[in-house]
Amino acid sequence: MEKPSSVKCGPGYASPLDAMKYGSKEKLLYVVCINPNEGDDKTDLLATVDVDPESSTYCQIIHRLRTGNKGDELHHSGWNICSSCHNCHGLVRDKLILPAIGSDRIYVVDVGKNPRKPEFYKVIEGKELRKYNCSTPHTAHCLPNGEIMISVLGDNVGNSKSDFIVIDAETFKVKGTWMNGKQSPYFNYDFWYQPYFDVMVSSEWGAPKLFKRGFDFSDTAPDRYGRSINFFSWTKKELIQSINLGEEGIAPLEIRFLHNPKEPQGYVGCAIDANIYRFYQKEDGTWAAHKVVDVPAKKVTGWVAPYIQGLISDILISLDDKYLYFNNWLHGDVRQYDITDRAHPKLTGQLFLGGKILSDSTIKVIEDKELERQPDPVYVKGKRFEGGPQMIQLSLDGKRLYVTSSLLSPWDRQFYPDLVKKGTIMLKIDIDTENGGMKLDENFLVDFGEGPDGPLLAHEIRYPGGDCTSDIWLAED
Repeated sequence: MEKPSSVKCGPGYASPLDAMKYGSKEKLLYVVCINPNEGDDKTDLLATVDVDPESSTYCQIIHRLRTGNKGDELHHSGWNICSSCHNCHGLVRDKLILPAIGSDRIYVVDVGKNPRKPEFYKVIEGKELRKYNCSTPHTAHCLPNGEIMISVLGDNVGNSKSDFIVIDAETFKVKGTWMNGKQSPYFNYDFWYQPYFDVMVSSEWGAPKLFKRGFDFSDTAPDRYGRSINFFSWTKKELIQSINLGEEGIAPLEIRFLHNPKEPQGYVGCAIDANIYRFYQKEDGTWAAHKVVDVPAKKVTGWVAPYIQGLISDILISLDDKYLYFNNWLHGDVRQYDITDRAHPKLTGQLFLGGKILSDSTIKVIEDKELERQPDPVYVKGKRFEGGPQMIQLSLDGKRLYVTSSLLSPWDRQFYPDLVKKGTIMLKIDIDTENGGMKLDENFLVDFGEGPDGPLLAHEIRYPGGDCTSDIWLAED
């Protein structure tokens, strides 16, 4: 649908509801892929995937942009420009930013010249970050002033650190770090900002030298994995408040404000115990948080512990702020919650795609508060979905949810060795936006296990025009 002249301004859309109403249906996906079997000609890459049902190459990888470097571990991605710059004439969303948490490089990819065949525009080497004692770049967001900010999770030797690298969006040179003040959180991970309330919020994982080697239950100790969400003054760039979520909030990872920039609240997914916390601003201007979703652990045999937790590693919110989606990487399901009542999310959809507790698993569930039986494996077009659902991305209109399976290659090897051997298959879930509910599209499959690079581990997904996890909107008085 054509955008009305009233919303034709700078890049992106004037509001999240405009994006939902006028945004084009996605025809291409940019998917970050890790190569677990690196060689001279086999490295991590950005895959361009055709998802136009009218195309002769539908559900195929039509282009592979290889980094050419070993040890990158591409992970998340972001844009040079997004909807927060909508009032800035002359700016163009045409560069995809790919931080590499293994090598500390940051790849700048030109998707504007030929969206079907992106090419590298610039590579920021890791030494540029290490000048500031920063490593492990993660979340990339464009800022309203046209700059790019990337969260960093570690110092130069892999200890935990909380900081944010700022990059000039024209020269793509590192300008320095963002934070002021003497206080800093101990850990870092994801972030989101809302200038209307003079706030930025960040989340926490752990020390990179620990999580990069895989998972150990001892890593959940307070000095190894974070438990807090942290609030900063957006204008002063200073830490103003931290909320410790406690033992049920270990590793609060993906964090999202509601898209409506005049609603001072959002949600964070806590990985280890599979809980969702809501955070919100109180009348006195301070911030509070409380648990709103608790995914019950399942009592099992054949596992490394008596209980297996869900492990929430990704969450997102539909552009109309109606539905919250998240994954359980170990349990193997994707969930949809109606969040119209912000403090009391209601489960409206659930699909099991993979995970550790399938009916043919050596792990046997002996007590389950939710299921009557262990779910069966999922096959689409004869291909089994290996691993658990991990990264998710929702279409602008909220009707299609894409799902990949790779979390981090050392974790993939540890928990899902067959995924590493066979590669990811990407699936699509059709969404009932009116009443809630999800249905697997049995005719959609993108196979990352086939091709010249060998099996690939697909991670984050982006659309050329932005999406509900890349774009941030600003409030207008």
